[in-house]
Amino acid sequence: MLYFALFVLIIGIVILWYAHRRQTGSGLPVGRVIYSDTRDWERLETPLYDPDARLTGRPDYLVDKGNQVIPVEIKSSRVSNTPYESHIFQLMAYCLLVESAYGVRPDHGILHYPNKTFEIKYSQDMEIKLRSIMEEIRSLDRRKEVMRSHDHSARCRGCGYGAICDQRLS
Repeated sequence: MLYFALFVLIIGIVILWYAHRRQTGSGLPVGRVIYSDTRDWERLETPLYDPDARLTGRPDYLVDKGNQVIPVEIKSSRVSNTPYESHIFQLMAYCLLVESAYGVRPDHGILHYPNKTFEIKYSQDMEIKLRSIMEEIRSLDRRKEVMRSHDHSARCRGCGYGAICDQRLS
């Protein structure tokens, strides 16, 4: 009987270790997943929306940590030492949407790459920068004519406006 109890204890420890390893590798913080954009087109979650910011988005995950809801964005590309700025501000937009939807401001969000995970603080300064970027995008969107912003023919080949663009690279 003692050997059986010892065997069950060892199996339990192995299961807990394996579960912790999988959870850590997923990039998700400890907590209950309350939202998941699974990419399953039949089961997509409703996007988050903030009418004041005129912003809509679908984070990959939202994790309830008791007193906060933390957005988690999973990226498929690898990263060197720092996350990409565009990914940081995408995550900051999700923080803004979480605050609007749940009434509690997250103090951070998580960016998970295949080779690294970053906890990005959602400070007042980051929110101010985010709102400035959003306003700049909206002002650019109101322009009558937009000039091509690159010299890469591969980007032009993949652009959805190629058929009507008078600045297309060959």
